[in-house]
Amino acid sequence: MSQHGEVWVYAEVDDGAIAGVSLELLGKGRELAGILGVPLAAVILGSGTRPLAEQLIAYGADIVYSADDERLAQYTTLPFSRVLTDLIREKKPEIVLYGATPVGRDLAPRVASALKTGLTADCTDLQIGSYESAGRLYQKKLLQIRPAWGGNIIATIVSPDVLPEMATVREGVMHAPDPVEGRTGTIIDVPVVLDSECDFVRVIERHTQPRRVDLRSASIIVAGGYGMGSKENFQLVHELAAVLGGAVGASRAAVDAGFIHADHQVGQTGTTVRPKLYIACGISGAVQHRAGMEESAKIIAINTDPEAPIFQVAHYGIIGDVRDVIPRLIKAFKGKL
Repeated sequence: MSQHGEVWVYAEVDDGAIAGVSLELLGKGRELAGILGVPLAAVILGSGTRPLAEQLIAYGADIVYSADDERLAQYTTLPFSRVLTDLIREKKPEIVLYGATPVGRDLAPRVASALKTGLTADCTDLQIGSYESAGRLYQKKLLQIRPAWGGNIIATIVSPDVLPEMATVREGVMHAPDPVEGRTGTIIDVPVVLDSECDFVRVIERHTQPRRVDLRSASIIVAGGYGMGSKENFQLVHELAAVLGGAVGASRAAVDAGFIHADHQVGQTGTTVRPKLYIACGISGAVQHRAGMEESAKIIAINTDPEAPIFQVAHYGIIGDVRDVIPRLIKAFKGKL
């Protein structure tokens, strides 16, 4: 029997559904729990969440801790962090994972501070491995991998002495498992005990604005960079994407230049994508951008600079001016399609 505690995934609820990043974490959590030889558990807080708890079992959770209470119908920091902190103190999991969403980035640090444990933010990979420090060898610890120094290096962070080991993980960097109908697991109801301090903040109204584009589910993405030259030239990216039936992406430099809205940004500080086809137009390929798209099935890069870093990850490269190349591609694709 393993001496390790459970691996937990905080299952975030977004508009009545489990957030996509939480399902992705169940896939990675299943892998980590298998290496440690422990159960995988999900924790869900909210109101009327019983059907979602059963869905978490289908996606790989062996145990679901469900705190179902009307006072948790809307996310606020104090009640959610209190319930989760108390549950962690009681059950003593080995690892707790959160999505690096606005909620995860708010909740995880509060819980880590209360528990006086470590937290690594915005991880892009998680592994189980050994770690040696001051002559002591730590076995089967969580290796928390993330870009550092502006994305110029990849850091591996370990919290060897204090449990639980906690990390937030970026959306889109893990693969969500397929649900298994009929899969069985245990749902444990968690009592919700709150004091008056948890009622300091109330949600009076909630307004949501949908994203302008869903890059994560797009099978084809045409992305433009600062090399497009202007907002007017960036329309060529929109035209090529329309011909191919794809979505429009952008580098951070293009967003900062005002060529397109930030919802379209791909990269370390944007969205991580894995489309079947990614066409990079006028994107130099800084490591921050490559981190968000280099796992695309096929990458085509168009750039005037033959030494541009984007060509290091591209399967096909076109050396030329995007203002000349893209219209030719549009014409060719229209003729074929």
